[in-house]
Amino acid sequence: MNKLYIGNLNENVTAEDLVKTFDDNKIPYSGQFLMKTGYAFVDCPDDQWAMKAIEAFSGKVELHGKHIEVEHSVPKKQRTRKLQIRNIPPHLQWEVSKLNGYEFENNSLRVSYIPDETSDVDSQRGQDNSRRPGYGSRGPRGGSPGSGMPSKHQHADIPLRLLVPTQYVGAIIGKEGATIRNITKQTQSKIDVHRKENAGAAEKPISIHSTPEGCSSACRMILDIMQQEAKDTKTAEEVPLKILAHNNFVGRLIGKEGRNLKKVEQDTDTKITISPLQDLTVYNPERTITVKGPIEACCLAETEIMKKVREAYDNDMAAMNIAPAEAPDSKMRMVIVTGPPEAQFKAQGRIYGKLKEENFFGPKEEVKLETHIKVAAAAAGRVIGKGGKTVNELQNLTAAEVVVPREQTPDENDQVIVKIIGHFYASQLAQRKIRDILTQVRQQQKGGIGERQGERQGPHPQVLSEMGPSQGLAQEPRPQRK
Repeated sequence: MNKLYIGNLNENVTAEDLVKTFDDNKIPYSGQFLMKTGYAFVDCPDDQWAMKAIEAFSGKVELHGKHIEVEHSVPKKQRTRKLQIRNIPPHLQWEVSKLNGYEFENNSLRVSYIPDETSDVDSQRGQDNSRRPGYGSRGPRGGSPGSGMPSKHQHADIPLRLLVPTQYVGAIIGKEGATIRNITKQTQSKIDVHRKENAGAAEKPISIHSTPEGCSSACRMILDIMQQEAKDTKTAEEVPLKILAHNNFVGRLIGKEGRNLKKVEQDTDTKITISPLQDLTVYNPERTITVKGPIEACCLAETEIMKKVREAYDNDMAAMNIAPAEAPDSKMRMVIVTGPPEAQFKAQGRIYGKLKEENFFGPKEEVKLETHIKVAAAAAGRVIGKGGKTVNELQNLTAAEVVVPREQTPDENDQVIVKIIGHFYASQLAQRKIRDILTQVRQQQKGGIGERQGERQGPHPQVLSEMGPSQGLAQEPRPQRK
């Protein structure tokens, strides 16, 4: 296939501009450029030169302020009528499924819902599809070649996310996906090359799904490929390793006063820097961890960095447990969160954020959940205060609704529930104030029995999450760590 499609062209781009671009890069072509509005076509002498043109130009060459896209041109008869719609909230899955078989202009629609973790795989199967408006993704380079089969590692582990220079993406994929297929086969991994993210960006993310060992092996192979490509093209003497990690994990990777990160640097003989917090946005919660050093040292650092990241992830996940629904038609589910206050804060923040992200609340609507804290029945009066003074002050100070049911029967541990209803920061402030009150109660208790009861009373909330019109959270006690 020697005919090329050149897209994303500025309306001011002329055939002369394209001729100069091809000539400057010493890419031969035959015939004339067929110019259309926003795109063009041209023939190459053979498929090898067509591939070189794609590698040299696509996403790398800018004409009149826009980075051009170059790919194989696909005849109309070979194009599919497949559309992919991304970022559909999970709770709309059944609505999407209803479209299957729907008659539209005498045609029956075939619709399937693809979960996020497999969407990149399935989108790659439709090779040689057009990218023009109304059609699916185009060509074998549109996803992660070789990843069409289901991954053998369907576990909850987080992927290794790399950030690689765009100019090396073609070498990592290889001709018709041969190189990346070899990597996935040897490392037993699933690799997604996100080429369509941030069009025109200098770097592209790559996600590697496998065991920790498989991820490290794939990372080593990718580093070797980039280093060899840099040497062959004389573009750089050294290619640093760049790892993407969610900001929630980075603090624990750095450690107090940077001790954890310094130890990794010393143990692996590398130089590690982390992108500033200012680079974070609502749409980009990841920070870039840059590792500089010999390939062997960078690989050792990757192992240690991801070990810390996975530990942080596991600790966060271990702190959350979703309880079964109380009834088949119940609209409320309880998410039980245990752990010290810092872990509680982060876990609850994720729950609030996820509900907003998945459109359980309107764009201008605040996420308000109900949080339950179990406290010793004997201490409930201190939370209420004389004539309800303390609980009223709590509500005025925090803007959260705080409820201590008066006729509540203590459970088998002689504990009762304090309910907090409000948005995230209001709820967190109320939780902290209640913890302070209970700490005072604990300190005032005297004698061995009192001390033991006090230990049991430290409130580390569970999170009760209501997935209905009124949303909710709840929490359970755990000994407070000092």
